This record gives sequence, C-alpha cells and structure tokens, in this order.
Amino acid sequence: MLKGKTVVLGVTGSIAAYKIANLASSLMKLHADVHVIMTKNATNFINPIAFETLTHNKCMVDTFDRNFAFDVAHVSLADRADVFMTAPASANIIAKMAHGIADDMLSTTYLAVKCPVIVSPAMNVNMFTNQIVQDNIATLKSYGVTVIPPDDGYLACGYTGKGKMPSEQVLLDYILRAIAKKKDLSGKKVLVTAGPTRESIDPVRFISNHSTGKMGYAVARQAMLRGADVTLISGPVSIAPPPFVDVINVVSAQEMFEAVKERYSDSDIIIKTAAVADYTPAEQQTEKMKKSDGESPDIKLKRTADILQWLGEHKQSGQVLCGFSMETQDLLNNSRKKLQKKNADIIAANSLRDAGSGFGTDTNHLTLIKQDEIIDLPLISKEDAADKLLDEILKIL
Repeated sequence: MLKGKTVVLGVTGSIAAYKIANLASSLMKLHADVHVIMTKNATNFINPIAFETLTHNKCMVDTFDRNFAFDVAHVSLADRADVFMTAPASANIIAKMAHGIADDMLSTTYLAVKCPVIVSPAMNVNMFTNQIVQDNIATLKSYGVTVIPPDDGYLACGYTGKGKMPSEQVLLDYILRAIAKKKDLSGKKVLVTAGPTRESIDPVRFISNHSTGKMGYAVARQAMLRGADVTLISGPVSIAPPPFVDVINVVSAQEMFEAVKERYSDSDIIIKTAAVADYTPAEQQTEKMKKSDGESPDIKLKRTADILQWLGEHKQSGQVLCGFSMETQDLLNNSRKKLQKKNADIIAANSLRDAGSGFGTDTNHLTLIKQDEIIDLPLISKEDAADKLLDEILKIL
C-alpha cells in the first residue's frame, strides 16, 4: 500500500518511544521507506540500533554526523519525505516546532519539509494542559500541522489523565490517511450503507440475513483514504469501524431508511451495500406473539421500505447512485433490470455461487453494470474491489 512512499518518523524523549518500533515495523510491512530521526534524549529510552534493524536505514541523531554518504542530510531527507510524523512529541519539541527553533536534527529537518506533518503529543497531564503548551499546539495547527489528540489513561509519571500517546494503529491510520491514496475524492461527500438489518419478531428472535458489512466498510474506508467526507450508516456488525468516518449505527430497516432520508440530500455519491431484511412481521402479528405464552403461530410478514428505490426516485442533479445486487442466477439480466428500475447509475453485482465472493469473505468478484458498459472484475480483495468501484463512479461524476 505504501510502496514508493517515504515516511520520516521523529522520536523524542518519552517512555512512549518504544511504541514507534512497532509503528516502524508496520510501515515496513506496507513497503514504505522508513527513516527515523531521534533527539538525544530519545536515545535514553530506546537504542537507535532498534530502528536501524527494523528500517534498514541509518537512524539520524546528530546533525553533524559524518558517518553517511555526503549530502546535507536534513535537507535531502526532507525533500524525499511524503509524510513527517513526530511521535511521541514532547512539550520541548512542540515548542521548537511552533517557534521555528532548529537546534537539532529533528527540528532542523522539520523546518525543511514540504510534506504533510503529523504530531502526536505525549507528556504529563499537567504539562499537556499548561496554557503555554496548548498555545504552541494551536500555533502548529494554524500552520497546517495535524495534531493527534492524546488519550486519557494512566501515565508513566503515575498521574492519570490526558497525555498518553495513542496506539500504534491510530498513528498508522493517520499516516495512511495522509499518503496511502491519491485524493481524487477530496471535497466530495460519500454516503454508504452497510451490513444487515434486523426485524424483531419478539423479544428473543429477529429476521436478518448473512451480511457481515465487510464490503460496505471497505468502500467507506477506501473513500476516506481518497479524501472524501464519508458517512457510514451501518447495521449490526462485528467489525471495527473505519477511522475518520462518521458512523451511524442502526438496527432495523426503517431506522436505516430514516437515516438515509435525513442525509442523502447533502451527498455527492450514495453507495447502498447494505443487505436490508426485506420483510418484517406484521404489527398485529407481533403484538399477538408477544402476548402468547404458548408456541408461536406462523409468522405473517410485510415488506419493508425499498431504500434504493426511494433513492432513485429522489436522486438529485449531480448525484451518483450505486446499488449492490446479490444474485444466485441470471446475474446480468437481473442486475440490468435493477439498474433501470431503481434509477441507479451503477450496480455492483456479485454471484453468491462464486467461491470467495459474497457474504463473510475477504475477497469479492464484482461485475459493475452501468448504463452503457459492463466491467467484470477478477476475484480481488474487497478493498481493491472498492477502489475499482470508486474509479468507475468518478467517471460518472
């Protein structure tokens, strides 16, 4: 994912410095070119050799180090950087960065970079809440620096409060958002529905389907990485929500329908991947079953709202509407009919008979059906399938 990208990590004197070894390892697994710059105080918490072993690059500490190929190191590294992250960021380095002080390798390199800069403060809670530190953080933000809010928790100093550096996964998420994808969806608002819905029969049972939400969540994540402002309306699933996405949790088809109606008008792209439960017990039958002490009678069902149909009927000028079609037979004809009937711009169809495709898998075989074109994708990861789908949607916008 990060092949060809250069990530520069700045590490300062904090017990949290050990976490950056795991971050560097994760970045290497994504094929990034990782370079680490440490302050002298940071070397008291973790040895530079650890980073050199992980990244296969020299860990820079001394601005005037002579043991490297002849170039102006802080300038050449700054020129190559695609993202510059300082984590953990002490109060000292934050002050230097905010006021342009360049008295070590880290602060000097920072002043020379032109790439996105991310800072993750980590310090004692009283230091973090000190007005001077807060003013310096505000100054960095005014310069376009992304500042990661610290976590609340038990700190190494023995205090409990805000000042704990977030997990390595959170730091990685910020880096991925900055450089993983081209920002061709920047400024666009994307609305995605995902997962199943549940229709209660009684206090114990419900009607649902086998959807896991993986495809919808992949679409939301990839759209976010490409710069979109993403809202994800999700039925009950067992997967972690994608970062930097506004997630709205619902249970029933009616709740999903209401959430969609409330937000669709502000969206440039609407992608309905959710596998909505098509039927719900009739109200009179439900009440009868709740009161019954014996065996429940046969369930009488009524259809739920057709969200994609409603969206097609209310589609606004300039909006792109995409629906998903799950078929067991006659895939193309049924999906073409759905494209026309629902007034959609594109239908992503996949056959439940194809191995590795459909519910619960990490891969998918999609056939993208447009008004005048059919694109048959190979069996690929759901993230890659989401990107291919977004590529085709961009052609329509």
